[in-house]
Amino acid sequence: MDLSNPPPDRLSRHHAGSRERGGSPWLGRGAPPSDAFRRYQELWRAGGALASPWADGISPATTGGAFVDWAAHLVTSPAKLWELVQFGTAQWQRLLQIAAEDSHADSRVEPLPQDKRFADPLWQQQPYATWAQAFLLRQQWWQRAATGVPGLSRHHEEMVSFAARQWLDMLSPSNFVSLNPVLQRRTRDERGLNLLRGTLHAMEDTWREMLDLPPAGAEAFRVGEDLAVTPGRVVLRNGLMELIQYEPTTARTHPEPVLLVPAWIMKYYILDLSPHNSLVKYLVDRGFTVFVISWKNPDASDRDVGFEDYHRLGVRAALDAIGAIVPGARTHAMGYCLGGTLLATAAAALARDKSPALASMTLLAAQTDFTDPGELSLFIDESQVAHLEDVMWRTGYLDKRQMRDTFRMIRSADLVWSYRLLNHLLGERVPMTDVMAWNADGTRLPMRMHSEYLHAMFLDNALARGDFVLDGAPVDLHDIRVPVFNVATVQDHVAPWRSVYKLRRLCLADQTFVLTAGGHNVGIVNPPGNPKASYRIAAWRHTDSVRTSDEWLAENAPIEGSWWTAWADWLRRHSSPRAAPPEMGAPDAGLPPLQAAPGTYVHQR
Repeated sequence: MDLSNPPPDRLSRHHAGSRERGGSPWLGRGAPPSDAFRRYQELWRAGGALASPWADGISPATTGGAFVDWAAHLVTSPAKLWELVQFGTAQWQRLLQIAAEDSHADSRVEPLPQDKRFADPLWQQQPYATWAQAFLLRQQWWQRAATGVPGLSRHHEEMVSFAARQWLDMLSPSNFVSLNPVLQRRTRDERGLNLLRGTLHAMEDTWREMLDLPPAGAEAFRVGEDLAVTPGRVVLRNGLMELIQYEPTTARTHPEPVLLVPAWIMKYYILDLSPHNSLVKYLVDRGFTVFVISWKNPDASDRDVGFEDYHRLGVRAALDAIGAIVPGARTHAMGYCLGGTLLATAAAALARDKSPALASMTLLAAQTDFTDPGELSLFIDESQVAHLEDVMWRTGYLDKRQMRDTFRMIRSADLVWSYRLLNHLLGERVPMTDVMAWNADGTRLPMRMHSEYLHAMFLDNALARGDFVLDGAPVDLHDIRVPVFNVATVQDHVAPWRSVYKLRRLCLADQTFVLTAGGHNVGIVNPPGNPKASYRIAAWRHTDSVRTSDEWLAENAPIEGSWWTAWADWLRRHSSPRAAPPEMGAPDAGLPPLQAAPGTYVHQR
């Protein structure tokens, strides 16, 4: 199918509910844009007016509006100003007391539990202790100044707090040789060689960044040789994805196949890394027939590929192919991150259409209700989305660097300044891992799809409200009746676990919720054998009373081990007894086995 010429109303389909309320098919509110506006906008974009220093960053209107709003409400709130004056004075007195006392003074400020910048005992000595304490006190003051300002909108409060945290992280004394005792000791011990190595590391990192090359050490992990090596064959290839079927390793397999739907903001092999931490291999070795979608890495020619294309040529095409390869079988479908949001949407559409295609649905770190999407919401509002659409118009896609920079900003203390300290000042290189190599292998996002996704999910929350339109009709998550296994991670900055938990109220199916230790990736790639692994798990029927996320957390204690084991047991309980495995592909149905896994799309850069 030609993906370059979608129907003209493709972008507005998910706003059908808004049109019924008199809103705009483009923005879901107000009057629709006129033809004159569209012509002038194209002239503006084509004229290169966007080639400004702001073109690839956050919308100037968004950041400027947030700080103007904060400053205006702050100066018109004498009570808040006097509070800050009093708080600042008390902090100065506290700092003078700390500077005059010994290293065990009770008045010292403790860093946040996750802040390890001042963990070395050298930071307890003077004058370094005073500098560290001054930083922590300043951090407290700015937190007080940015929050609790009467009349300030929550979104602008979060933006100002985030910006203050970025500046503070940059100015931390741990970032400077002249203020960091650990750096000074290393520099003395090595006679400055650490700084020489760090300079070479910085030069290499800059060179690789300019040429869009993988980070140092990633070349040791080659896709198809070191990563994504579970044996399989591509059994379907279309303009958007390759469907890989994996070879069985057991004499008999469960009749219900498993389909893995990764997000298209990542290469699929996060689910098939090295043999010891491959979720694909883990499932195959336990008697499941496994299929996985490997998405194409879109380019400028895919600018008009939309969300509905990912549904039709992705999930639905995969389910149709699996139905031909394993006739009559119902599929256990699993979606990860954005792929989970897509799968939930597709499952609601299948339920709406009374399709028996699914046996169960598993979601990994996937949101279905976007009322509280975490710190990503700082970068997503009407102004920022409009700005982002202008940026994407130039190339036809969202570049992987823009997504990477966004995630770096969210965790700048760990991903920017700690990296700089370790690599460019201490002169060390952390050994590359398979997860780190995968994380550097980014993908692009088609302009139309990303615009639709941001408008429908983040701005309108259309899926949770039942307004999202797929195949010409709205979908409702309440229609889903197949068993649901929903996994969230404790330290997720992309899909906060309390946001993931909200599916509890949206879906009337029997559900099992798992909260696992770790973050968005490490918490999911968590095979058995990790001594630090743990998870909480609880199941409920759709008729049971609803628990809040905090109530659920208090009622369920951590269990040592990997959630993979619990999921495999859950899949087995919802599967039929093992039988002879299916053939690879279905040549008679036009699905002959093509090239060996991992296929061709995964190699696209």
